[in-house]
Amino acid sequence: ITNVLDALNVILAPHIFPTPEGGGEPRACPSCANGQLSLKLGKFGSFIGCSNYPDCKFTRPMTPGSEAAVPADGIEIGADPETGEKVTRRQGRFGPYLQLGEAVDGEKPRRASIPKGTNPESIGLEEALKLLSLPREVGIHPESGKEIVANFGRFGPFILHDGTYANLDSAEEVFTVGINRAVDILAEKKARGFTRARPGALKDLGAHPAGGGSIQVMAGRYGPYVKFGKINATLAKETDPQTLTLDQAIALIAAKDGKEPVKKKARKKAPAKKAAKPKKPKVISASA
Repeated sequence: ITNVLDALNVILAPHIFPTPEGGGEPRACPSCANGQLSLKLGKFGSFIGCSNYPDCKFTRPMTPGSEAAVPADGIEIGADPETGEKVTRRQGRFGPYLQLGEAVDGEKPRRASIPKGTNPESIGLEEALKLLSLPREVGIHPESGKEIVANFGRFGPFILHDGTYANLDSAEEVFTVGINRAVDILAEKKARGFTRARPGALKDLGAHPAGGGSIQVMAGRYGPYVKFGKINATLAKETDPQTLTLDQAIALIAAKDGKEPVKKKARKKAPAKKAAKPKKPKVISASA
C-alpha cells in the first residue's frame, strides 16, 4: 500500500499539490512548516495529511479549494459571551466543523459539525453558538417518560428517543421542533415499522472506585447490560437502565466477576457389553 501511495503522490501531484501563490514547495505542510504532505487512506476514504502525524494533525480534502486555506488552528469567528472562550471554524478530515476553546489536560473541547448544504464561510457567531449547544433537549416523552433530543447526524437532522432515531424535514427543525411534533414523528416512524434500537452506550456511570476505567450501561442485542472492562453483567428485565446507580452497577459487576463457570459433570461410560456366544445348532437324529 505504501508503494502505491508513493506512486500516486507523483502521478497526481499537479492535481493534489498545486504550487502555492507566490511560489514555494507544493508539498510543504502549512501548519508545521517542516512536514511533507502526502496522500493517505482513512476509514472514510482518502485525504491529504502531514508526514509529522501525530505531532502535526493538519489534514485537508483531496481536492484543494477554499476549505484548504483554513489553518490548522482554525479561523476565529468570535468569543462565547458566557465563557470568553474562542469560537473557531476548522477543517477536518470529514468536513468543516466548529470548536469552542482548546483542549485542556487532554480533554477534548466542544465541537459541532457544520450541516451539509451550509456555506461554512457564512456562519456567524450566533449560529455557531447554536450549533455548539447541540444536542438540544426537546422534552420528555409523555408515554415513556424518557428524553427526546434533536441534533445533526451523518444523514442530516434527526430526533432521538430511547434508541430510536427519526429524521426531521429541515435543518431549522433541530432548533424549533416542539414536543408534540416530535412525539408525532416518532409515532409515524413506529407505525411504519422502522424502529430500531441502536447499540451503544446508554449511560456513563463514572469511574470504578477500584480503578480500571469507567462503568457504562450498554444497549445490547438481547437487552441492556453493564460493561466494565471485559466484564459484562446483564440487567434484570425489571431494572430500568436509565435509573441504575453506580453502586448497583458495582454490585452486578462484583457478582459477575465472582462467578465461576459451572463445569458439566462428565457422564460415566456404560461398561461395554460382552459379545454373546453363538448358540450351537441342535442336532436332529435320523430316528426323530
